[in-house]
This record gives sequence, C-alpha cells and structure tokens, in this order.
Amino acid sequence: MISNLKIRNYALIENLEIGFRSGYITITGETGAGKSILMGALSLILGQRADSTVLLKKDAKCIVEGQFRVGRQHKDFFDQNDLDFDEDTFVRREILPGGKSRAFINDTPVNLPVLRELGDQLVDIHSQHQSLQLSDHIYQLNVVDYVAGHGSELNSYRQTYALYLEAKAALREQREEIDKISGELDFYQFQFDELTAARLKPGELEELEQEMQQLEHAEEIKLSLTGAGEALAGEGQALNLLNEALQLQKKIRDVHAPSVEFTERLQSVYIELKDIAAEMATVAEKISYDPEQLQELKDRIDLLHSLLQKHRMKEVGELLELQESLNDKITAITFSDELLKKLQKEVDQLQGQLVEMARKLHAARLKTGTFIEKEVSAQLTQLGIPNASFKVKVDQTEAPDRNGMNDIRFLFSANKQAPPEEISKVASGGEVSRLMLTIKSLLSDFKGLPTLIFDEIDAGVSGEIAEKMGAIMKRMSGGRQVIAITHLPQVAAQGEEHFLVYKEEEEHSTVTRIRKLTADERVTEIAKLLSGERLTDAAISNARELLYPSPAALQKKT
Repeated sequence: MISNLKIRNYALIENLEIGFRSGYITITGETGAGKSILMGALSLILGQRADSTVLLKKDAKCIVEGQFRVGRQHKDFFDQNDLDFDEDTFVRREILPGGKSRAFINDTPVNLPVLRELGDQLVDIHSQHQSLQLSDHIYQLNVVDYVAGHGSELNSYRQTYALYLEAKAALREQREEIDKISGELDFYQFQFDELTAARLKPGELEELEQEMQQLEHAEEIKLSLTGAGEALAGEGQALNLLNEALQLQKKIRDVHAPSVEFTERLQSVYIELKDIAAEMATVAEKISYDPEQLQELKDRIDLLHSLLQKHRMKEVGELLELQESLNDKITAITFSDELLKKLQKEVDQLQGQLVEMARKLHAARLKTGTFIEKEVSAQLTQLGIPNASFKVKVDQTEAPDRNGMNDIRFLFSANKQAPPEEISKVASGGEVSRLMLTIKSLLSDFKGLPTLIFDEIDAGVSGEIAEKMGAIMKRMSGGRQVIAITHLPQVAAQGEEHFLVYKEEEEHSTVTRIRKLTADERVTEIAKLLSGERLTDAAISNARELLYPSPAALQKKT
C-alpha cells in the first residue's frame, strides 16, 4: 500500500506531502482543483514517461517520492533486480529541467521498465478513459485469464508459440530459397563442373608463374650457374688459390700462433665454397629448356586467370570457396524435398502441441466465463440493473495465435427483451461504469494488488446506485488499500479517510494542495457535493445522514 507521497515542483503542485492508511480512502475536490495532477504525479513513480513540461518552475527539478508497504511476496522482484528489500520501500522519480529523468528504488538507480514492473505489482489505477478497455477484446481475454489463474500454462503456450513461429519462418525461408535457386540449377551445375574440372589447388597460380619464369630464362640460368661453378672450381680459380693459401698457413701454424686461427677459418671457407660449387653444378645439370612444358604452364596459367576474371576474383582460394558454395546449393536443391519434409514435420509437431495446449486453455476459459457471468450478473442486480444479462462468449478460432485459439467477447443487455450484444453497442456511460466496477471487484480478488485507485469510476451514476458502488469499493478494501476519487457524496461518505484537493491562490501563482478532512469538515464537504457552495440545513442534515446513518437507515439498507 501507499503509506506516504511527496510531490515537489510538479504542474500546479509546489510542495506537497500526504500520508495514507490502509482501507477505503476517498478524495474529492472541485473540477480543475488538481485531482488528475495528483494521479499524474503518482504515475511517474509507477514508471510512466514524462518530460520537462510537467515542471512548475522550469529551472528546478521535479521530485515525486512514494513510500510503499511491501509484502514478502514481492521479495523475488528485488532479488532478481539486485535491489535491497525493505518492507518500507521508497520509490523516487526526478525530472530534470532539461527533460531527462532518473528513477530510484531504495536509493538504487533503476530504469523505467524495472520501475514499471514494480508499479504493476503494487498499484492498479483505473482512470475514466480505461473504461473504454471494457470493449477491447484483448482486455476481455486478459480478464478471463486473470480469473482463470492459468498464467503458467499461458506462458508455456506462448513459449511454444514462439518456437512455432520460428519453425514456420524457417520453413518459409527455405521454400523461398529453394524456389529462387531451383531455376538456376543448370547454371550452378555448369559452373561447379567447370571449377571441378580445373582441379584447383590453393596457391597454385603463384607456383606456376614462378616455374614459368624459370623455364623462360633456362639458358641464362644454366650459363650463370655453370660459369659461377667454373670460377670457383676451375684450374687456377678460387678454390685452387684458396687451397694454396690454406697449405701455406698449415706450414707455419706450429711456429706462428695466429696462423692456427687463419688455418681454421680458411678450412671452413674452402669447404663451404666447394659445397657451393658442387651444388651449382648439380642444379645446372637439371636445368634444360623445354618448350612443350613451357606451353603447358602458359595454358594452365591462362585457364586460372580466365576463371578469376570470369568470377571477378583475385585468388584461387576464392574460386575454391565458390566451388564449395555451388556444391552446397546443388546439394540443397537435390535434397530439398527431404529438408522441407523435416522442417514441415517440426512445424506440424509444434502446431499439434499448440492445439493441445490451446484446448486446455479453452476448457478453462469456458469454465471461468460461466463463473464471471454469474458474479457480474449478481453484482449488476445489486447496482440497479435487475434485468441485466451478461455473457462471456468464448469461441474457438481455426488458427493459433499468441493467446491460444479463442475469441472472447463480453456481451451485455440491460433489458429483458433485448438479447446481449457487445458492450460498446448497447451500454450507456453509467452502465459501463457499473460493469467496470464489477469487473475490477472480481479482479481484485485474483490479482492480489495491495492498492487499487479508482479515478471517477462512478461517472454517469448517482443516488442509490452511487451508494452501492461506494459500498462495493469499501468491501474491496478489506485487506488492501482502495482509493476512490469521486464527485459523488454517496461514494465519498463511505471512506474511512477523506481527503480534499483544492487550489490556493498565492501572491504570484495558483497551487494545488491536499489535506485530510476532520469530522466536521467532512460534513461540510459532503454537503457541498449535495447542494453546491450554497449550503443549506437540509444539505448538512443529509450529509450527516450519509456519514453517520441512523439505525433505521442501516436497517433499511440491509
């Protein structure tokens, strides 16, 4: 429940703090006094969006803070969002002059979705425009599901439905892909065969070009190697002269210490040059000019360049990747029937699961619909529509959607002779208000929300019916907090606490204020609601009777 609310610099509210208790609370005030402003400020800490237009003083920030009494059943929410749990939880929202917003739960910063999730667990606000929801088929379906209490079954169904949509999408995409490539199978096969016949190897082109270059210069290479070898190993050439130097050093190494090192170094050089000369001779013998081999290399290189140019690629490795891709496409087309059968089987299996799960949801909704009909019809009779007929029409649909396979319609008639029709077609404003209150009364027992706020749900009714609507809201407040914003004295008089919203003129501005009324002030306020600003003795007497009914009046009500 909301135990305390602080508002600063919001719309016409300069600085306001108000405490609430549990039970049935009523709030009244003249039209335009700021009751809707109060609800707007509260909606900020419940996760609604806002901007800098809500600021009373444009150069200061707006702060709305609510203190909530939170039960242990909400602890999981705090654990899941890494928040400190406290049975006295503080929720704060700040709107900065630039339009940016910050939100806090127990002084820990949170984003709007988290704030909204907590708000949905703590408070349900019914405003006048929400009565229009009563004609919305999705809202009607949600009402039935809330009362049925099969949330876990519905979540399981929706998870399966998501898998079903994914499987259908995969099947559709695969069919489209197969249709697209099937007409090009011959072309893909031709390209694949051409690349396969080329017997491509990674890095082949570079190796072939190097080999061709060597063949084109075979004579030059052979002459160069032979000449270099003869310069090293021929008569009177480098190796002979080096050997002479080596022998001269060997003669004196025993008597000349530096010659020992010279001998070793010359010996090493001699061996290395001798090896080089031998290798040059061996390589030179293997080199020969072969015009046929050269032509084969040129033809192979031309083929590779032609394939690269044809497919607008730079390397043989890319051609190999293309070849693999073509093979995958050809395989996909060749085995497309098997793949489609596999995907279709998956879709059929999921659809079968959905139908079975939807069948169970349908059975529960039928049973719940009958229960809702009885409960709502009984309350409508108490609210002055004795011939009311309320039906929950639960039809099965052919195809599953995210909510199952049902189309749910609320049908209503206020007269015996008129068959029930959709609410939007036959219900008056007062009848919609009474219908909505009965639905909210029913939901309050199943949703378990600690706070319910009704913003003029009694629009369009008066007199005895208004008194009965007030009695229903008071009955709903057992074990929870119910706040009713109203213009009707019959509703306001039944509150355990009564607050007045009013405007006050200051030197340079008009501000909205709210205060809890004393017993005498309540009599005056109820009398004003009965007769207007000009109080009469009769209005005051009637107000006292509404607030403190006589035993005879109580007996008459029962």
